Amino acid sequence: MTTEITMPGVYNLTSEEYHADPVPQRLGGSLSASGSKKLLPPNCPAVFDYLRHHPQPHKDVFDFGHAAHARVLGIGAEIVAVDATDWRTNAAKEAKAAAYAEGKVPLLAEDVQHVEEMADAIQAHPIAAALLNPENGKPEQALFRQDEKEGVWLRSMLDWLPDSGDGRMIVPDYKTAVSASPAEFAKAVANYRYHMQDAFYRDMVMGLGLAEDVAFVFVVQEKTAPYLVTVVELDSEAVRIGRELNREAIDLYAECQSSGVWPGYSEEVELIALPAWATYSHNLRSAS
Repeated sequence: MTTEITMPGVYNLTSEEYHADPVPQRLGGSLSASGSKKLLPPNCPAVFDYLRHHPQPHKDVFDFGHAAHARVLGIGAEIVAVDATDWRTNAAKEAKAAAYAEGKVPLLAEDVQHVEEMADAIQAHPIAAALLNPENGKPEQALFRQDEKEGVWLRSMLDWLPDSGDGRMIVPDYKTAVSASPAEFAKAVANYRYHMQDAFYRDMVMGLGLAEDVAFVFVVQEKTAPYLVTVVELDSEAVRIGRELNREAIDLYAECQSSGVWPGYSEEVELIALPAWATYSHNLRSAS
């Protein structure tokens, strides 16, 4: 039976149910933080609309991250260790296909060990371990509500939803990364627009009345030994910018839903210039 969400609230859904968007199309479907990013430049509404109707094929490169999430958060698809050094042999390929067919995540045995060591490193980090303590919250909770201004439905899948209580609620989000250095993660925030996710999730929690004061932090962990962990909170300026971008995306989503038109990049002839670096490089060569 297909899951259908028609009332605001917190729901315990599988990843597949959530990403299929359980808000029915008669209600306009729903917009997520990742969808908001696809609506705005350098993407456009046409890209967003195509992707939501044409799910992208599975990419093996995401398996390690999914496995790390499952092990650290204690929820998600079962991890299957494949006793092989790589995926090139027929036996390894067959084992991978069998795992996918059963809804499991196949990993090389060596990578399974890495995931276990990552989980141990999280538990050894005092702040990360406290934030992801199963006695104080639940993993992968799906939140649904309607935007106060436009009335469109919004959704988010929180890695971790702390139990409600007095005081400030701190909502953590687990990220695997090449580097957990604060300076490097700042670049990732800009590149992947994590500040939009931050503001979106804060507003979802407060919009549902789960907390009056919400902090959002990223638990960032490196994917290679020694699997360093850094807990990062964005400053108020980053959150402000993220919230403004979200507002722009929600308004655009509502407009496209109303008109049924999902425009591309432009319908005009656009005059463009070379990137500054290309112009500079050419002028430097010409002057030498």
